[in-house]
Amino acid sequence: MRTVTKVAFSCGLILLTMPSAWAANVLEQNGLTPIGAERAANASGVIPAWTGGISQSPVGFKEGDHYPNPYASDKPLYSVTASNMASYATQLTAGQKALLKKYPTWKMNVYPSRRSAAFPQSVYDDSAANIKRVSLIDGGNGFVGTSSGVPFPQPASGVEVIWNHITAYRGNSFSVSSQQAAVTVSGDYTPVRFETMYDFQYNNQTKSSAEREPNKLINVISQITAPARLAGQALLVHEYIDQVKNPRMAWTYNPGQRRVRLAPNVAYDNPGAASDGLRTNDDITLFNGATDRYNWTLVGKKELLVPYNAYALGSDKLKISDIVMPGHINPAPARYELHRVWVVEARLKAGISHLYSRRTFYVDEDSWSIMVADTYDQRDQLWRVSELHTVQAHNIPALLPVAEVHHDLLSGRYLVSGLINEEPRVYRAERFKSSDFSPNALRQGGMR
Repeated sequence: MRTVTKVAFSCGLILLTMPSAWAANVLEQNGLTPIGAERAANASGVIPAWTGGISQSPVGFKEGDHYPNPYASDKPLYSVTASNMASYATQLTAGQKALLKKYPTWKMNVYPSRRSAAFPQSVYDDSAANIKRVSLIDGGNGFVGTSSGVPFPQPASGVEVIWNHITAYRGNSFSVSSQQAAVTVSGDYTPVRFETMYDFQYNNQTKSSAEREPNKLINVISQITAPARLAGQALLVHEYIDQVKNPRMAWTYNPGQRRVRLAPNVAYDNPGAASDGLRTNDDITLFNGATDRYNWTLVGKKELLVPYNAYALGSDKLKISDIVMPGHINPAPARYELHRVWVVEARLKAGISHLYSRRTFYVDEDSWSIMVADTYDQRDQLWRVSELHTVQAHNIPALLPVAEVHHDLLSGRYLVSGLINEEPRVYRAERFKSSDFSPNALRQGGMR
């Protein structure tokens, strides 16, 4: 009887592990990494093969430290400028070309391509299993079948790529301090400092299934701590996966009134907090929120010059004043590399309202993060260009932003956010409860 039980138990284990093992084998047989990127180098060898990325912290690193540059000895291979951009035209987006033409002081310093992206093994395992268990619902406005991993490691549509970006692993529960600058044409700005608490429900590798909230993507509280005229203002967001079933919920706290109010407009094309109207709410991380206002087309893959491994730009050796310039950020510490990206085009649905009629997203194959976005106005004219500068946070491990830049080509202004340079500690792991992200918690101050 014991022998039969052992055999039955063993068979059960085999059946339970087969989907993940089968899917992982499919990814490997197709020459893909554990999250669906092409493992091999490109034809020229400029983009190297993926060999695992960076998932180990250097000796002496402590949580909260600024991330040391593992590629500090790298030198620029060349610089792309307005005068030579024609030679690199196939590796530039329309927005990058427009920036080079508009600002003679702007250039793109190109370094050796380093495929540093890496994630926890549990994310890899879940990504593989998702091949057979995940499906879109509500016309692409959500999905079911998983609570972790890349939902579509072998995407067949544009909206699947965008969902991979929206759900990309960025850590579990943590706090971050950062600053934002809305820069005038002359280069003037007033830094706005944010304290932000993130509690991911989807992809959280520290919460049990019982601890995760159903259909929940993330809970966020963001509080302004400077300047004095804005200090104390706070925003609470509950973000869901199926946003037709559960639309985004948001609340704001006004310290002058000492009141918490529902904020139904914190979504889509309403202006972002303290942004001077230079970005929309769904511009954050270059796209976030519901997908229902656009038709999504998967254009294919390209090899493009994108911001990558921006350790120098995020360094505590720089001040914000070293980064902010008239027209654009200082190009000297910014780093560009040639990488393969998925190209997704979003066109506004007929009869639907949004400031942007068309958006083109360039999504890094190794992380599923949007690195560059070109957006168009209602005349279908290129209006805004956005770039996400990231580092591989080896202690998580995940790709995290150190600067998010939104250029307005018409006004000549830009917004740069997520600056951590002057912060003594940049990433702090937390252990949050759902009650920490309630309207009452927002009223009581929210931040620890």
